[in-house]
Amino acid sequence: MMHGIHIARRDALKAALYGGTALALGMAARPAVSAEAVNFADIGVGDPGGDWSRYTRASGGASVNLVSIGNGPSAILNVLIAGGGTKTYDIINIVGGMQKPLVDNDLIEPIETGRIPNWAKDSYVTEYLKPGTPGFDFIGYMGKIYGVPTVLQGDSFAFLPEATGQLDSYGALFDPKWKGFVALEDNYTTAGQKTALYLKESKQATIGDPANLTPGEVKAVVDFLIEKKKEGQFRTLWSSFEQAVNLLVSKEVKVLDCWEPMVFVAKSKGIDAVYAAPKEGYLLWAMAAYIVKNPARTAGRGKAAYELLDFMLGGWYGAKITELRGYMTNPRAPTYAKEHPDEFPADKAQRIAAIDAGVKKKFEKGGTWQQRWPINVETYEAEWARFKAAPGG
Repeated sequence: MMHGIHIARRDALKAALYGGTALALGMAARPAVSAEAVNFADIGVGDPGGDWSRYTRASGGASVNLVSIGNGPSAILNVLIAGGGTKTYDIINIVGGMQKPLVDNDLIEPIETGRIPNWAKDSYVTEYLKPGTPGFDFIGYMGKIYGVPTVLQGDSFAFLPEATGQLDSYGALFDPKWKGFVALEDNYTTAGQKTALYLKESKQATIGDPANLTPGEVKAVVDFLIEKKKEGQFRTLWSSFEQAVNLLVSKEVKVLDCWEPMVFVAKSKGIDAVYAAPKEGYLLWAMAAYIVKNPARTAGRGKAAYELLDFMLGGWYGAKITELRGYMTNPRAPTYAKEHPDEFPADKAQRIAAIDAGVKKKFEKGGTWQQRWPINVETYEAEWARFKAAPGG
């Protein structure tokens, strides 16, 4: 027990793994509490370039106090529990799928969708995140809504066509032709799950659900990765956005397990990089904005928090985030951009529409939904550590 809040065994395991960093985040990032300001913790994707003026006008004067937060599941738990985050934050905007540990530890509130006028206008909720589908697990738990979807995306990998030609399979990450010129993300919920999807689709391993592997399946995936590592397939495991971009821009790698915005940055630096459309499908996910169960929150700030959630489902915010981050946001974004050339010139509006259409194609193709809190998380952690510790070729 901690402050009267129960932490499950695997919560405690991961909290211990991330505890030092998480606690530091919580202590260092604590903003001043203000009845007029919504304390908004974000992983770096939800900031519209620092411009919250439209929200301030729409809410009658409320402001946003933006605080950086890590995206590691147990780092988030530790900030909210040990770091005192429940007394600090109003909203946390992170990759979804965290409902079980957040709800089990009484850290977030159910969303009252009736207080969000734009909720009913967001067809993406019913299209991609409806109950009974894997998408619902990114915003809901036990039949209740806990997260407001702010971003939707499907991930794959990048390649340099001048060196590789066209690639359309995760098999490229493991192809001996690119030995020594491949990098993976240091993350079992991304690189590990994409590998599981590839092994399942290529019938190289017997895997039921790539999103929730049994202990034996996790071991099979890691055994495969260790074999490739020993053969010298991987140049490195990357752990930051900048590191991944630099690997592409320097052409140190030819095939990179990464996020699509990294390709946008590489292209802006003159690199002809392509984000793949794998035949196996995509790693699908959604960001969710959660209302923290904050005992210090006033009714006025609670109202402002809901107004902020509504603003984030609006046309301008959606268009701005799509423009800045390369993610699909909400169905009003492309239309807003097209109808407001003073704010979004034609080239930007066209890019926003193209990104929106591109992500829709990813969801139509399907693949596997990213698993943020796998059932056998202890095994995932231990096996991924074994992969990292294995010698390279």
